[in-house]
Parts: sequence; C-alpha cells; structure tokens
Amino acid sequence: MGIVWTIVVGFVIGVVAKFPHSGKNTLGFIATVGFGSFLAALASAAQAGALVDLSAEASRPATNDMVRARVFSEASGSNPADLARQVNGTVAEALKAIRERKEVTVKTGNQSTYPIYTQARKIDGWRMRSELLIESKDFGVVSELLGRLQQMRLAVGDIVQMPSPETRRQAEDEAMRDAIDAFRNRAAVVAGQLGKGWKIKQMNINQGGGGPVPIMRGARAPLLAAEAAPAPLEAGESTITTHVTGQIELDD
Repeated sequence: MGIVWTIVVGFVIGVVAKFPHSGKNTLGFIATVGFGSFLAALASAAQAGALVDLSAEASRPATNDMVRARVFSEASGSNPADLARQVNGTVAEALKAIRERKEVTVKTGNQSTYPIYTQARKIDGWRMRSELLIESKDFGVVSELLGRLQQMRLAVGDIVQMPSPETRRQAEDEAMRDAIDAFRNRAAVVAGQLGKGWKIKQMNINQGGGGPVPIMRGARAPLLAAEAAPAPLEAGESTITTHVTGQIELDD
C-alpha cells in the first residue's frame, strides 16, 4: 500500500470516527485523524511481504586501446635561470616533434625547481624538471615517437595502457546488463523455492576496474642517441566489473 493511499485511508478513518462527535474541538479532530493514519500505516506494514537482501556481479574485458607516456627533461646546475633556459628549450623542441603527429595528443605535466643541499644543509645547486604527457590510440606511433624523444635527450618516466573512454563505456554497459540479469536470476531462484512472486524493492549499482596498467616505470636517465630505439608496445586487456546489491520483496 503506497504512502499516499495510506494517508488517505487514515484520514477517512479519522473523519468517520470523529463525525458522531463533531463540534468545535479542533485538537480532538486532529488527534483522531492522526490516530487513524497511524492505524492505516500499521495495516500497510502488516501486509508487506518478506524482504530478502541479494547481491550479484559480472565482469567484461575491455581492450587497452589507449597508451599514455610521461616524458621529461631534467637538468642540474648552479644557476636556476640557466637551467630554465636549458630545460624549457628541450621541452619546446619536443613539443614541436610531438605535434607533427596528428594521432597523438600532448599536454604539459608537472614542473618543478628545487635546491640541492650539501651534508651541511647548505644549497649546493639546483635541479629543474619539466614533464610532458602523451596520449594516443596508435601504439606504433607512440613507440616510434618515444625513440625519437629519447634521441632529443628526454627521459621516459612511465608508460601505461588503458581502455579509451568509449571502449570503457561499452564494457561498463555490457557488465551492468549482465549483473542486473544475474541479480534477477537470483531473485527468481529465491522466490521460486518459496513458491512466491517477487518485486525489486531497492537496487544499488557500482562499477570499477579498468584503471591504467603500467608497462614501464622509473626510467630516469636519458638515453643517448645510439641507444635510443622504439619501445615495443602491445595492447592488453583490463577487466570492468559491476556489483549490484539490493533488496526484493516477496509476495504475501
């Protein structure tokens, strides 16, 4: 019984109960109507079926069709201004090379300048670092580009692969459909064993997984031109999981 219908029934009960004693006792009328609503609510609660908590989950694979690489230029010296010119010049040249590839997007990452101390806690020099973040769905282009950037004396900080937004969204939708179907199947099993009908009373849906998968971390030292070569990159898969929790109400 819906809450609105419960209130209506309670109001009618209260009016009927008060009608033979009608008069100017407004407070008595309100109390009688309220008591009638209370009785109707109790009747509604008594008619509700048993509640059962259930949960289900489902997973779908999502191709890691996007790669993200972090490259950086880093230098140390005694003059911060000279360091800034050196690092910024290297990054500017790298940006030109990256923007030649239309399959790749690039944005600036963290930039930092900090002092280097001696054991006596005196400033002995400065270190500056500037990062670029590269993203693309073309693994071959990124591999070739990383080799070229290393020849320009940039270092590769890390490389991660992940599903692109559209690929992730598709896998999430498929996993959600599967998880809801699994929840309904479990509800049908419970109700069937008890010989009752059922309806969904409450449902919560949570999704996770598919975060960035590291391919390489911590390559801090720049490679020389003779050593630089395209890094082989292979797309793998991530797992997208949907968790469904909820409550069903069995027919009385």
